[in-house]
Order: sequence, then structure tokens, then C-alpha cells
Amino acid sequence: MEYGLSTHLFRGQRLSSHILDQILAAGFRHIELFAARGHLDYHDSNHVRDVAEWFSDHAVALHSVHAPLSTDPDGKRAGGLAISVAHLERRLRIDSMDEIKRAIEIAERLPFRYLILHLGVAGEEYDLRKFDAAFTSIEHLRIFAKERGVTILLENTPNQLSTPERLIEFLDYTRLEDVQICFDTGHAHLSPGVQPAFETLKDRIASTHVHDNHSENDEHLLPFDGGIDWTLTCRDFRAASGRDSGFLVLFELAGQGDGPSVFSRLHDVRERMKLLGE
Repeated sequence: MEYGLSTHLFRGQRLSSHILDQILAAGFRHIELFAARGHLDYHDSNHVRDVAEWFSDHAVALHSVHAPLSTDPDGKRAGGLAISVAHLERRLRIDSMDEIKRAIEIAERLPFRYLILHLGVAGEEYDLRKFDAAFTSIEHLRIFAKERGVTILLENTPNQLSTPERLIEFLDYTRLEDVQICFDTGHAHLSPGVQPAFETLKDRIASTHVHDNHSENDEHLLPFDGGIDWTLTCRDFRAASGRDSGFLVLFELAGQGDGPSVFSRLHDVRERMKLLGE
């Protein structure tokens, strides 16, 4: 297995070379950028240029970008309009697609492999009309992304549109063969459980978001700090790694205090996961 890190860990700070230097010094060469404008301002060509220059100077390829979740600077719904490809109101759906396209456009200056996309917002209820709305949006976005060398990955999230079963139903329903899955351990642990979720999605998984919780809130804790059975999870990851030597365990963590202590703990987490995966 390989290991990567999302800048979600630093979402409360503007993305800088200092942050990226810390990530690289901690041994992570697979990086995901979290597209919230207060962190990665994908509207600001100068900021995008500076970040792109860091990746070029350090010969690091950007793995993925998490699509924006809200127009709020820190990406939270509370302070801005929710960005969703499943809005039933066409105007809101178009506004959301336009915002997501702005994030995809950074690939023209900073190439990346995957765009991680939520199907609906947290707590979204199931409605077949939302499947149709999402299909219309994603069909447009995937073409836009493909022209820039980017593949869209749908993430299992805590709502009724994005359960593992519904994601497979959606992909079968729409026949979007080039759209794949980002498997989120923390979201799976909230429901229906990591192992059954992984079993359902495993043939479509192209990347991961790895974090822990106590099965009640989406805490984005370090692995082993919550209630996930990491012995079973690492076994599943190792089996998937056998099919795909590039299987990536990408940590998506909430802010955990000062950087050095987090990276020290992440080193220990990686060592434990490697032992469990043997």
C-alpha cells in the first residue's frame, strides 16, 4: 500500500509552500488539495500559480482535488450556499457546476488525476429526481474534466443518495463507466460499517479518504483514535492492494493541533497499518 495526505488537515489556513513542505518532509508524496477558497483559492490565479510552482519545483504530481462543498471560504455549509450536483432547482445546479468547473480548471496549470465529488449534501434524502439531476450535472462535468486529464470519483457520504448501494445503483443506472469511487472509511463507519461498505464498492474504488470516528459524528480522527476495526480494514486494503499495486491510503484528517506532533503520530499510524496489512 501507498500513503497520502489531504490538505484538509490545514483547511483553516491558506495553502502555502510552508504547509506543503511539512507534508513532503513527513514522507507524503501523494497529496490531495481541499478546494475551499479560504484554503486553496481556485479563483485566484496567483495563488494557483504559486501552488503549481511548488509541485513543479519538487517534482511531485498532484494526486487529487476535493471539489468545493460550499461558497463559504472554509468550505462549510453554515456560512455559504451549498454546492451540489443534485440540486433540483436548475439555477442552483448550474451555479454549483460552474463553481466545480472553476476548481477543475486549475488542472490547466496544476495537473491532477482525480476530482473527488459528493453526490448531494450531508443528510440529503433519496429522490430519483435527484439522481437524474446529478446525472445531468456529472455527464457535463466529466467531459469538462476529461478534457483536462481529470477523472471524477464519487465519495460515499452520510446521506441517502450516497450510500454504497445507492452509489453502485447510480453508476449502473447512468452507465458512467469512467466515473469511479473514493472510499471514505469515516463515512462508512457512520453507516453501514466499513467492511460491508468496502465489499459493496471495492471493484470501483480508485482512491480513499482514511480517518476514524466513534460512529456518531464525522470527526476525521487519526486511525486508532475512534471505533473502526483497523485490523479488518487493513486486511481489506491489503487484498485490494494485491489487485492494484498503486492502492492509496490517503489520510483526510481534521486539524489535530501543531503540525510536528500530528506528523509524528501519523508516522506511528502508518507503521501500525503496515504491520496489520502484512
